[in-house]
Amino acid sequence: MTKAEERKLKEQLRLQSMTSFERPFWENGILVAGMDEVGRGPLAGPVVAACVVMRKEPLIEGVNDSKKVSEHKRERLYDEIRENALAFGFGWEFQDVIDEINILEATKRAFAQAYSSMNCVCSDVFVDAVKNLKIDANQHPLIHGDAICYSIAAASILAKVERDRFMVRAAEKYPQYGFERNKGYGTGEHIEAIKKFGPCEMHRMSFIKNFIT
Repeated sequence: MTKAEERKLKEQLRLQSMTSFERPFWENGILVAGMDEVGRGPLAGPVVAACVVMRKEPLIEGVNDSKKVSEHKRERLYDEIRENALAFGFGWEFQDVIDEINILEATKRAFAQAYSSMNCVCSDVFVDAVKNLKIDANQHPLIHGDAICYSIAAASILAKVERDRFMVRAAEKYPQYGFERNKGYGTGEHIEAIKKFGPCEMHRMSFIKNFIT
C-alpha cells in the first residue's frame, strides 16, 4: 500500500468514526442536522451559528472541527459542504443583542435562527454542547461535538468561514483594530487598539469594559 493509499484509508476510517452518531438515523431514513456556532468569545462582532443536513454519501474528506482546519482548507470545504448538503442555514446575533441579553442567550437565538432558516423539516439535531434550544426538533447535545460528530464539524466550518469573511469586511471600515487578523478576538494588538482609539460600533461593550475608562 502506498503512502497516498494509507492516508486515504486513514481518512475514511476517521470519517466512519465521525459519522457514528448520524448513521443510525441515516440507516432508518431520518434526516438529522448538525449545529455549531462561532464567536462566543470575541470582543467584537457577531456570534454566528450554522445548521446543516449532510448526505449519507459521499462523505467529504477533511471535514473536521474548524479549529483543526487551516484557513485555506476551510474555504474549500465551505464550498464543498454547501454544494453537497441537503440543506443549511445561518443565524446571526450582533453585539448590541449580545450586550443586551448576554452571550449565551444570544447564541441560543442564533442557533434557533440557523435551524429555521434551513427551510427543511428535520426531526433530530446534534448540537455542540448547548442545550434547551427553542427549535421544533429532538436535540442531542454533544460535548466537543465539533471534534467527534461529522454534521457538527461541517456546521462549524460553515459558521467559521461566514463569520471570518464578515470580520474581514468589517476591517475595511475599521482598519485600526486589525479585525482581518484577529477576527474580533482579544489579541494584544486588538486590546491595545481599543485603549488607543476607543471602541467602535462593532465592539461588545459588556466584553471590553475592563479595557476602557
